[in-house]
Amino acid sequence: MTDATTTDLYEVTMAMSYLREGMDQPATFSLFVRDLPPERGFLVAAGLEPSLDYLSRLHVGPEDVRDFAATLHRPEGDLQELLALEFRGDVRAVPEGRLVFAGEPLMEVTAPLPQAQFVETYLLGQVCHQTVVASKAARCVMAAAGRPVVDFSLRRTHGPQAGFQAARVSAMVGFAGTSNVAAAAELGIPGSGTMAHSYVEAFPGEEEAFRAFARAHSGPVTFLVDTYDTDLGVRTAARVLADIRRGAGCAVRLDSGDLGALAHRARGILDWAGLAEVRIVASGGLDEYAVDELVRGGAPIDVYAVGTKVGTAADAPYLDAAYKLVQYAGRPVMKLSSAKATAPAPKQVFRGPGCRDVVGLDGEEPPDGGEPMLRSVMVGGRRTGPPDNLAAARARFEADLASLPEAARRIRGPHPPPRPVVSPRLAALTVRTRNEIEEVVRRTLARSGRRPPEDGAS
Repeated sequence: MTDATTTDLYEVTMAMSYLREGMDQPATFSLFVRDLPPERGFLVAAGLEPSLDYLSRLHVGPEDVRDFAATLHRPEGDLQELLALEFRGDVRAVPEGRLVFAGEPLMEVTAPLPQAQFVETYLLGQVCHQTVVASKAARCVMAAAGRPVVDFSLRRTHGPQAGFQAARVSAMVGFAGTSNVAAAAELGIPGSGTMAHSYVEAFPGEEEAFRAFARAHSGPVTFLVDTYDTDLGVRTAARVLADIRRGAGCAVRLDSGDLGALAHRARGILDWAGLAEVRIVASGGLDEYAVDELVRGGAPIDVYAVGTKVGTAADAPYLDAAYKLVQYAGRPVMKLSSAKATAPAPKQVFRGPGCRDVVGLDGEEPPDGGEPMLRSVMVGGRRTGPPDNLAAARARFEADLASLPEAARRIRGPHPPPRPVVSPRLAALTVRTRNEIEEVVRRTLARSGRRPPEDGAS
């Protein structure tokens, strides 16, 4: 099974029909978010790099055709038009790390219609999942107010690929490390890990466990201190740490209970033992809301380890996103469905001060010196440059975040910037295209003997 079969069945049936009908003229699809999730003042664009990897290697082989035929319960010969389908189109997209908002394209794909249609499912899956996780992780970084945040999400994400993606995009927005060995090794993210409660339970007592762990690891160590009695665990850890004197970098980890109160008591015990350099790590069901409360409450926590709620973007786990046809064979097209209408033609997003955006037609002059957001990243199925890197994406994120209005950065009750303004040229084309489509609908209804819709209905 290949990536070609990682798609919805209707992408296969539509692409096959297009090919049979000879409909292979250039088509442009726009990927955008209709509305921000609740409690979000912004989104962080993510998922572009894996999407480009997919597009550059897409190839429908004989085994894929067999799978398509078996799923459709049809002879393989019926689907031979799809054999050797590859992506040979162009992509313009917002680079990873940029802040984005509802109502503006994150990506536009232009390719022969069967190709551009076929890739819809994979692109939406990559961009939507990674964007929601990156946005959740970014809010954790903001809540921590300069304290390191590390990714502990792998065991709770929806599969190993999702865990890898969570580690990658969290590093992109400023996480200091990850527990995910594969991500750490492949992406150069600092690895971060301590011990489990099972390790402590396997020994006769906590002191034996801590000393054994220290013997196995020559550098700084972190002891999990809440397996039994947390205060006693901190005292035991302090005694062992005072004996081994590993210096800066050692820590105790709190994983349950009232983390604020426990951190205050742990700090007191460590300081009394002369271990002011020993840090306190907190974990256990944390997200930006919990981190924000702990930071605002003055908890003496040095590092926050977040997992389940961030790796799954638990409070907003999906995007109301769409991938819609906006032009075919040079003809602007749009959807008129109630509450889901789209705008026609390829577009550009122009970023102004304070993330005040304008959506216009591709090729328009930037209004008032606005910065074009969509860049050419693929031409003819090939990347326009080397793969992007996490450092560059992180720099873009930090620059955009610095320009974001304070109201949009709030952890609770954020107010995003106003929805993007539509340029006069795009507005005029939208009206013209709508009128043309509605005229076709009226003629069709008249031929069928049905009454035409009221003005503005469709």
